[in-house]
Amino acid sequence: MFKIKLFIILLIIPVFLSSCFEVIEEITLGKDGTGTMALTVNFSQSRTRIAAIMLTDSIHGYKVPHKQEIQQEIDKTVALLNKMPGISNVKSTADFTNFVASIHFSFKEVANVNHLIRALLEQYKVESANIPTYNYNKDETRFTREYTYSGDVRTQFNQLTNRDREIFNNAAYVSIFRFESAITSYSNKQARISKNQQAIIQRLSITDLINGRANISNQIQLSK
Repeated sequence: MFKIKLFIILLIIPVFLSSCFEVIEEITLGKDGTGTMALTVNFSQSRTRIAAIMLTDSIHGYKVPHKQEIQQEIDKTVALLNKMPGISNVKSTADFTNFVASIHFSFKEVANVNHLIRALLEQYKVESANIPTYNYNKDETRFTREYTYSGDVRTQFNQLTNRDREIFNNAAYVSIFRFESAITSYSNKQARISKNQQAIIQRLSITDLINGRANISNQIQLSK
């Protein structure tokens, strides 16, 4: 749930209203365990409606943020990531024409990613048991993402108004992992391997993730 909550904080909920969007997680991992990660929220399919919303002061009782306020939240997150151990080359982009925002960074080991997730949740005072953790065993060339579903997120989701829950009806979560070596096996059969067998992708509905109908855990074995 980290990706969902992070970008709700970054782009602020009024912008989401009645919008179709994607949350995209990308990890590229080297054989030595170093890599890069990118988190992107893509509202381009709803850019006309969002552009109209951005011209108003409020919608459905929510204050509509100015572009400068959204950029300030993104900059705040970039500043925090720059202080994280093992994290470098932090960059962000915010396209207010197509309404696509992204944060990209490098890490020395996947444990650094686990640390920054906890730091970001603490920074934004987000409490959740639905936090993925990452592990890479270099000796066994195995990458793992562990995710345990907790019903508390569904409880929080059901406390939203019907109108606010509709925000997520057409929302999708996309996970893409890329490797230098070929993938020989993987545990999550909802995911699909690329033709060159060096990438694996999983696309699912965010509401399925919220309601526990989908799982993003995966154990990926790589060739040595």
